[in-house]
Amino acid sequence: MRISVSSDMDEPVARLLVTELRGRGHEVRTHGALRADDDPQWAACSAAAAQDVADGTSDQAVVCCWTGTGASIAANKVPGVRAALCTDACTADGARRWNDANVLALSLRLTSEPLLKEILDAWFAGEPSEDADDRENVARIGRMDNRGAGR
Repeated sequence: MRISVSSDMDEPVARLLVTELRGRGHEVRTHGALRADDDPQWAACSAAAAQDVADGTSDQAVVCCWTGTGASIAANKVPGVRAALCTDACTADGARRWNDANVLALSLRLTSEPLLKEILDAWFAGEPSEDADDRENVARIGRMDNRGAGR
């Protein structure tokens, strides 16, 4: 799988994320502080990684900032992106299952090495729900991208 990764800081957990993804066989494209001469501001690098998903350059993305909140907000401004801030494996599983999330947002402050691996395990094992209500909610999000309304 092709995965874009962004971080606004060159923190050990961000480097570990890239190493872990590559170790799992994914092709990784980096943004922000993880890439020389790239804009490290969380809004810019998170949007760039999310845009890779929207454009089809990447299948998914992982965006990081100190709390993960700004990265998720910026990523969610890109039409077609459903970014979820996940601080545990259960949330990551639910984000994939019920929300068909295609961008994972992580906190550089809260995410330890064991927790990172648990979150990634749950994220990649998660499959989007086939439940009609869940699919309709995901479709509704897509319509919000197109019209700016929740109908």
